[in-house]
Amino acid sequence: MNLVIPGAPPAAPHIGFDRFIPLAWAGLALRVRAGLEPPESLPALLAREVPGQAGRNKSRSILRGLWLEPRPGLEEFADRGAALAARASEQDGRPVAAVLCWGMAMAAYPFFGKVAESIGRLLALQGDSTRTELHRRVAEVYGERETAYRAANRVLQTQADWGGLTWQARGQRVSRPEAMDIADEALIVWLIEALVRYGGRAVAVAAVPSAPALYPFRLEGSLTYLISRCPHLALRTDGGGGYSVSRKVEM
Repeated sequence: MNLVIPGAPPAAPHIGFDRFIPLAWAGLALRVRAGLEPPESLPALLAREVPGQAGRNKSRSILRGLWLEPRPGLEEFADRGAALAARASEQDGRPVAAVLCWGMAMAAYPFFGKVAESIGRLLALQGDSTRTELHRRVAEVYGERETAYRAANRVLQTQADWGGLTWQARGQRVSRPEAMDIADEALIVWLIEALVRYGGRAVAVAAVPSAPALYPFRLEGSLTYLISRCPHLALRTDGGGGYSVSRKVEM
């Protein structure tokens, strides 16, 4: 239970995701959870690619929260993501691992989702963005903290490696490459669930295709129909003739 002390300043939101995590590492962690790679393969990879035990420990901690040992309440969601990874290899010519790791990172690390949402809003408005504009958006939520500044840079680097961004102007500007079309129905509803988990509230179905946090992806098909068939999502009328989607709570 979190206690609020009268007169005390509000605590800054937790960051958690503060390292550059290449898709090769995150994808390997996903494959370990899916049973496609042995558990010892990930420590061996980090030992080769990350200098220093402290750096390896920090990277391993993020990967544990991502796929290997997600926090309570995310284990079953991670298992369903791993099952999707076990049966599919590509989506629109790119690795499904990028989609799954993006969704899991949003659900497990809200900071990752907040950076993605901030970038998505800026790209929708301008087509590209500067690091300065992004950091200003992040600071509105996480404060003018050096740790938040550095972590946002690491998430930017990670999202670029995962195919979400293209660097311009010697790394000072970012733009969005062609969106990844996602047609797999199971993958679409899993990613929508990741969005709902990240936001922690119902989302208007009409707003899902343009959700800023999902800026690298283009979801195909009738989302209302797909959501209505998903046992993990609840579809409700919103009173204005539209629909909203939320997680289905098991009783």
